[in-house]
Amino acid sequence: MKFKVISRSETKHTRERRDDVLKVQRNPDPQLHPFEQGREYTRALNAAKLQKVFARPFIGSLDGHMDGVFSLATNSRSLVTVASGSCDGEVKVWDVAHKKNVWSAPGHSGFVRGLSVTNGGSLFYSCGDDKTIKKWQFMPEGKVSSPLEIIKAIYPVQGIDCHWSEDKFVTCGATLDIWEDSKTEPLHTFKWGADSITSVKFNPAERNLIGSTGSDRSITLYDSRAATPLRKMVLSMRSNAIAWNPMEPFMLAAANEDHNCYSFDIRKFSRPLHIHKDHVSAVMDISFSPTGKDFVTGSYDRTVRLFKSNEPRSYNVYHTRRMQRVFCARFTADAKFVLSGSDDTNIRIWKAKANQKLGQALPRQQAHAEYSEKLLERYKHAKEIKRIVRHRHVPKAILKATEKKREMEAAVQLRHKRRKKHAKEGTVKTVSARDKPLVKVLE
Repeated sequence: MKFKVISRSETKHTRERRDDVLKVQRNPDPQLHPFEQGREYTRALNAAKLQKVFARPFIGSLDGHMDGVFSLATNSRSLVTVASGSCDGEVKVWDVAHKKNVWSAPGHSGFVRGLSVTNGGSLFYSCGDDKTIKKWQFMPEGKVSSPLEIIKAIYPVQGIDCHWSEDKFVTCGATLDIWEDSKTEPLHTFKWGADSITSVKFNPAERNLIGSTGSDRSITLYDSRAATPLRKMVLSMRSNAIAWNPMEPFMLAAANEDHNCYSFDIRKFSRPLHIHKDHVSAVMDISFSPTGKDFVTGSYDRTVRLFKSNEPRSYNVYHTRRMQRVFCARFTADAKFVLSGSDDTNIRIWKAKANQKLGQALPRQQAHAEYSEKLLERYKHAKEIKRIVRHRHVPKAILKATEKKREMEAAVQLRHKRRKKHAKEGTVKTVSARDKPLVKVLE
């Protein structure tokens, strides 16, 4: 006769220290755990509540500008170096890790309209209303910096962006100009209808592709090798800024005056792929995360919102009592933090994940955080969990504006429904939401 005996080595099950975790034997057989789904749901519900409890997104502010912060530029080669420009023409370089100003200099007379760091990470350009483009160097703390080069433009420069891999940069104003480093005359000049081009960006993968927004409500694509622009899309309202997805270079996002952001696939540049809603005033700036999965927007309604690139609603909103209209917003190079510049002269530092714990996490803490995220992903469609995750505390003015906007949209839909019901069949057509902002496409 054979007997099955439980045999365990004492060395494997004896704790070396009193604080060590006891090893627990667990049988994963689902027949032995009939209430596993219920326990998982309870854990997911608790994880959703704890996310709200530990949500502390605001880290600190960089105070030192004498006027509103109008432009920001992060350095892809440094996690802590950030350049900022204000409405009084001052240019500052910051050390974000220590929350201190490295150096500052009077850059322009008037607004600093744009800042952009070169692909090498040691230089950056600034442009402004005084019709100048200035090249700066990231200097160590304590050293006085002066422009390495000053380029005179014909018109006020509204925006600037450096090439991702070459020593080139592009500026926009009355015309779109492509410049080469160390040259005082543009290599190419483009113009297509708009009185003023307000923002411009190089594509991160297609080295010759450029996107811009114009005062004629257009989004235009250019090829630096061609003599004329490629394509123009005219929307119902003006776009203030654009951003290319760094991981999907054919995806383009635009921040619009109609309170929405639009994602386009340039392979089918006839209608937006996604409409991102939640703001209650004009969206002033937009910037993608280095991972390409998220983007951040800054709005005239005094809030900063975070969106998934393929979802219509924001998953987080940041605001403070003192923060005024947000003119610029950027992700840091490690995608863990968000920077926002507003009209109250401050640059604020936020967590990209509001409940994320700063500092080194122990393996057990990291495993628990990953497990909680998987539970929330699995049960995100449950009614109670969905309600907790979606709930956001916002200022009273924004809450009222959101309710009013919802009522107006519902009234428009009801009026269209009644008009269609009582009109002759086929005379009143229903236009999809993605086709409404589009006016025309020009080749």
